[in-house]
Amino acid sequence: MRRASDFRNLTRRERRRLLLRAVLRPLVTVFLCTVVYFALPWTSLGEVSALFFLAGGLLVVALVAGWQIWRIVESDVPALQAIEALALILPLYLLGFSAGYCLMSETDPGYFTEPLTRMGALYFSLTIFSTVGFGDIAATTDPSR
Repeated sequence: MRRASDFRNLTRRERRRLLLRAVLRPLVTVFLCTVVYFALPWTSLGEVSALFFLAGGLLVVALVAGWQIWRIVESDVPALQAIEALALILPLYLLGFSAGYCLMSETDPGYFTEPLTRMGALYFSLTIFSTVGFGDIAATTDPSR
């Protein structure tokens, strides 16, 4: 594991390469997660309950978080690896909830004040998790809350 002093001892080219990787990999990760969210052909939960979908999504996030923690511990530059980890875990978490909300709305439109599209579900998720409030979309039943 490198210390901060080791980073200062790197050549300018090595530092630039590390920083470029630390910026590009999270951007590509967020982009790919978003593309997968909008491109996957899911339309309803079918026989799977929202609780099982939520539990499965949280399990995936927990496994990815554990893997990222291991990568941080093993990394030569843990601070940069931590940035990459956040750039993977946070979108995965938010997009998972967005998918769940969208699937719940598809299964029973009465869960929300209006039917949610994928973009509407993403907006709803970001609004809830950022705690800035909302007024145009609201959860109306216990499972959607």
